[in-house]
Amino acid sequence: MLGKILFLLCLASALAQQLCQPGASDGYKVRLSIKTALGDKAYEWNENEMFLFRATLAFAMRTYFNDEEFNVSSIVVCSETERVSFWFVVVSPQNATSLVAKTDVENAVRLSRHRINSAFLLTDSTLEFVGISPTFATPVAPDTPPWLIVFGVVMGAVCAGIIALLVSSVVQKRRKKTGKTDDEDDEEEMQGKVEQNGIACENLDGVCNRGYSDDERFTKM
Repeated sequence: MLGKILFLLCLASALAQQLCQPGASDGYKVRLSIKTALGDKAYEWNENEMFLFRATLAFAMRTYFNDEEFNVSSIVVCSETERVSFWFVVVSPQNATSLVAKTDVENAVRLSRHRINSAFLLTDSTLEFVGISPTFATPVAPDTPPWLIVFGVVMGAVCAGIIALLVSSVVQKRRKKTGKTDDEDDEEEMQGKVEQNGIACENLDGVCNRGYSDDERFTKM
């Protein structure tokens, strides 16, 4: 009985392996550029890394379907090359000879793309699922709403205008006050010329020069 079970398991695995072929309708090609991404810190691709890839794909399928128990054996890999590229298909947990639809695999990969990339320290451009467009990071929402930023700019401009008007009015008042002071000084100088007994004379050090007066009282010998 045990032998029959093992035989059926091996047969299912062999049939699933035959389903994975380059260019398969429900398969995807994967290319990894580890040296390009990590340079001197690049790690070697081996069976352990492949196991990790299959495990992350099984995780992605479980996350997407939520009620399906995908395992590492559900991810069938073929046509692996030394330049780290290969094809894979996903078989149904209930039937190892039935492939999961390509659209479901694509949606599952896109849903968990960040987790898959993180597992290998790569990005969408260095861990490429041929035929699946790269995902884009969710736009970061600013802490301050845009309308509040615009409102702050407008209020700042208004406040700057008000301050400019106030400063201008103060400067104009000071200029007017300075002009009045100059006029008062001129008037005081004009008052230096005083008229005594109907005679206009210039006040020089407080003494009125009357020698040039036409009044007989001052020219009489």
